[in-house]
Amino acid sequence: MTRVIRTVLVDDEPLAREGLRVRLGREDDIEIIGEASDGPSAVDAIVALRPDLVFLDVQIPGFDGFDVVSRIASTHLPTIVFVTAYDRYALRAFEVHALDYLLKPIAHRRFQEALRRARHELTHRDQDDVFPRGDAGAREADALSVVAERLRRLLDDREVVGPAPAAPVANGPRYAVRFTVRDGERYVLVRVNEVDWAEASANYVRLHVGSRTFQMRTTMSELERQLDPGQFTRIHRSAIVNLDRIREIRPEWHGEYEVLLTTGATLRLSRGYRDRLLGG
Repeated sequence: MTRVIRTVLVDDEPLAREGLRVRLGREDDIEIIGEASDGPSAVDAIVALRPDLVFLDVQIPGFDGFDVVSRIASTHLPTIVFVTAYDRYALRAFEVHALDYLLKPIAHRRFQEALRRARHELTHRDQDDVFPRGDAGAREADALSVVAERLRRLLDDREVVGPAPAAPVANGPRYAVRFTVRDGERYVLVRVNEVDWAEASANYVRLHVGSRTFQMRTTMSELERQLDPGQFTRIHRSAIVNLDRIREIRPEWHGEYEVLLTTGATLRLSRGYRDRLLGG
């Protein structure tokens, strides 16, 4: 049975949406489940409908396509094909990060190639659902994480450089702005400043974000290097905390401390890391 690809179209030009609708209507495996003409309605549609595929115009009212991705990234990250009129900054960003895009007016050959790539990525997602723990599933998950990671880098570069991303900035320290994390059998992007604390878990790290927990394949030392020391500090060999989430620090009789977070979590501040939080 052919896999049906649930698709949303985002473009402020009715004729452009009609053109995509006609092209996609010729594809047996595509079902258009929604449309949007501006940034806010695009976010609402994607969050509510959770499509597999989105054709996303970059230049739309309200806020642009990059902002749409930024706002949905921690909730649902579909396969995205960007659509743009000629914009050398946007095109440079897509090329630097190896992300798929269509240039208006859309050529038939490029449209078919974008569909082929989208189908390929979605097939990987399906195989990961069926074989989440096997070697094949791990390879497909890695392939999927590469796509999410490319989106993360584009968004981070845009946030650091400004609204016209061109190439990654190399000067000065670059701390992480977002993390690519697993959410069940999918990947989403989580903003670093939303992380309450992180804990070691075998070969992974668990990020606690409000009531949710996400898993990353990394070490605590590597995670610590990615975090701004002005916002995060390590309080135990297996715990890193967001300083803005600390509500209270309570001493204990054996020289260690309890760290109470605004979320209600209670963590341990070990003697080896005490000076980082309390000073000399």
